[in-house]
Amino acid sequence: MRRVTPRELACVSHKVQASVLYFPLWARAYLTSPFSHSQLSSVLSALSCALLSPFISRPFPLRWIHDQLSPSSVAMQNNHNKEHLYKILVIGDLGVGKTSIIKRYVHHNFSPNYRATIGVDFALKVLNWDQETVRLQLWDIAGQERFGNMTRVYYREAVGAFIVFDVTRPASFEAVTKWKEDLDSKLSLANGKHVATVLLANKCDQGQDVLTNNGIKMEQFCQDNGFVGWFETSAKENINIDEAANCLVKHIIASENDMLQSEVPDTITPQLEKDKGGTCSSCFRSQ
Repeated sequence: MRRVTPRELACVSHKVQASVLYFPLWARAYLTSPFSHSQLSSVLSALSCALLSPFISRPFPLRWIHDQLSPSSVAMQNNHNKEHLYKILVIGDLGVGKTSIIKRYVHHNFSPNYRATIGVDFALKVLNWDQETVRLQLWDIAGQERFGNMTRVYYREAVGAFIVFDVTRPASFEAVTKWKEDLDSKLSLANGKHVATVLLANKCDQGQDVLTNNGIKMEQFCQDNGFVGWFETSAKENINIDEAANCLVKHIIASENDMLQSEVPDTITPQLEKDKGGTCSSCFRSQ
């Protein structure tokens, strides 16, 4: 654990138009509390993005960041329970339902009113996972960002991702491979591997679509393109949202444990854990 240096506190290089970012007094005070290196990197990155963004009128991120940096939150880090903080990307074309999925997962609600995300928004989900605390820092990245220069900045330090497409819009599925290529070209883990990525076939409540009605082809597509699993989801009807997130967390933790143990991975043989419900899904696992 270490304290934030004055240089880190006063200036966060974020490859944006403003080269120097002065945090408000409350942020400066809280940032003098000890954070682990991984926590510090994620918190500073989220804070700098939030303060530079003019689009902060939503329920997050500033309120969340304030909570994250509060003394009570810092105190929780010093207890005997092991905690994990993971940065998760939620990417895909415009209008596929990324924000709705996050709101359903984090806030347990759904709004039919569409409002396009501009830039990036944030949310936090706290899980109890095998007697440990897992904090998922969800980065909701606007669909048009793939055509800009900021995705490399947004992707930094992430350890997992959801790529979302709309089952009623074939063009959004065709864009999945482009998003995956963009992600893999700009982000990798410390061991050089790609981050765990789950494919979400969203809006499945609007009727079965030819894109996903062949589970075998979808599984093959995911294996060919490096996804660790795929799920038909509906933010409106709350279908497979938690299951998809659990799949991703499981793979992130497994990857983290592999790196910590410095083990050379064996050949991976994908197997499937089938969902018992009425929708199609697969979470691949290795033996």
